[in-house]
Amino acid sequence: MADTKREIERKFEFTKAKAEQRGVPDLTGTAGIAAVLDRGTADLDAVYYDTPDQRLAADGLTLRRRTGGEDAGWHLKLPVAPGVRDEVRAPLGDTVPGPLAALVRSRVRDAPLQPQVRLVSSRKISHLVDADGTLLAELSTDAVTAEREDTAASWTEVEVELADGVDPALLDAVEKKFRKAGLKVSDAPSKLARALAETGTEPPARPAPGPADDTAGAAVLAYVREQVEALIAQDPAVRRNQPDSVHQMRVAARRLRSAFTTYRKVLDRETTDPLAEDLRWLGAELGVDRDQEVLFDRIQTALGELPRTLLSGPAKGRLRRWNTARRSGSRRRALAVLDHPRHLALLNTLDRLLADPPLLPAASEPAAKVLPKAVLRDHGRLAARVDHALSLEAGEERDHALHDARKAAKRTRYAAEAATPALGSPARRLAKRAKAVQTLLGDHQDSVVARTALRDLAAQAHGAGEPSFTWGVLYAREEALAERRERELPEVWEEAVAAASGW
Repeated sequence: MADTKREIERKFEFTKAKAEQRGVPDLTGTAGIAAVLDRGTADLDAVYYDTPDQRLAADGLTLRRRTGGEDAGWHLKLPVAPGVRDEVRAPLGDTVPGPLAALVRSRVRDAPLQPQVRLVSSRKISHLVDADGTLLAELSTDAVTAEREDTAASWTEVEVELADGVDPALLDAVEKKFRKAGLKVSDAPSKLARALAETGTEPPARPAPGPADDTAGAAVLAYVREQVEALIAQDPAVRRNQPDSVHQMRVAARRLRSAFTTYRKVLDRETTDPLAEDLRWLGAELGVDRDQEVLFDRIQTALGELPRTLLSGPAKGRLRRWNTARRSGSRRRALAVLDHPRHLALLNTLDRLLADPPLLPAASEPAAKVLPKAVLRDHGRLAARVDHALSLEAGEERDHALHDARKAAKRTRYAAEAATPALGSPARRLAKRAKAVQTLLGDHQDSVVARTALRDLAAQAHGAGEPSFTWGVLYAREEALAERRERELPEVWEEAVAAASGW
């Protein structure tokens, strides 16, 4: 079974030979460090695994099998932010553990994971403690030797890793002290990155963010690449059940679908239409668990806000049982889709699209000429749906029309966001206003869905001989909320219209 540890650390290297000979300066008295306790030396032997074309290293991930020290085993390090990584650990064995292999599958696909570099380190360990003896950080000085095929390299590096809950400002104070002693923050984000550089086997450079030129094709492809990277990056987050990960993965899928439809004069739909269908399938499969989670949270929150006088019967228990029954198996379904051949084939096809994009003639034209037409076309579609919805009487038909308008608002927002790097403030303003329309209509649709669920809960309660009064109260509140959102729509929509005028 794998377990996870959040690492907040900073790596340093000596800038001069004399500084290395003097060693690490005494940190006693720095930022509350009362003592530096010697914890001995450990001999570490780590073999790093990757695909032959270094897919993990290219994305800043490291997978190793390490012996020696207190945490011998398999370690997968996933970047969270600069200087922050999650280390997922699994017991020592001869092959890559299944849970870790699953976490890198969106990047590895069917490529083999093979030994790439061996790092042998002699680690001198010290504990930095405060006046009460509480651990603040671990200080490691590593004499490292990297071996890859017939090439070897050696260096010394220093690492300071914070203990849980310690203010990261400690690292800033240590860095200041180190700079004066001839140490600087390492240019390499990890030992593996430095080992690859030192042995002449650096992974391929990642494409620079943003358009490579001012053409429509470059702008659209930069956006598509960003969403593909998000789709891949959220895969391990979903597997680890990280907060909001399913939602973010679905958003990336929706944005890709939207881009393929909106910018159909830039990218050939003969190629992108099948991809859009696969993305729709992925979003729907992932949505089973996410939609129920959102619905449960909404009703639970509303239930918690009711005064005691409006609570009757075992409402909270009824809600929990109802939610458990509806979510049974949905988590397994979400995980299964990530290993489904269709999902892995989708990722491979997206890679091929970025490597050899199906560009149409409009792709070579200036982005400032092509993108506004596409965005305004989506805005016009949204306008037609909003006008239609507002022309209807309140009721089920209007609810459906408002839901259709919500989907159009989402597409307009995504279209404007994709165009923002090329078009600047006008696109940014429209994206903001379209998002406001989307949010309002989303709340309305959530109310529609919640009312259906509340009727179900009331029926279940009645069938079990429980009072259904509380569910009726919540239903009435949701109905009133939906009416407020409908009254607010014209004003919010006027602002979206104004944002699109003058383009």
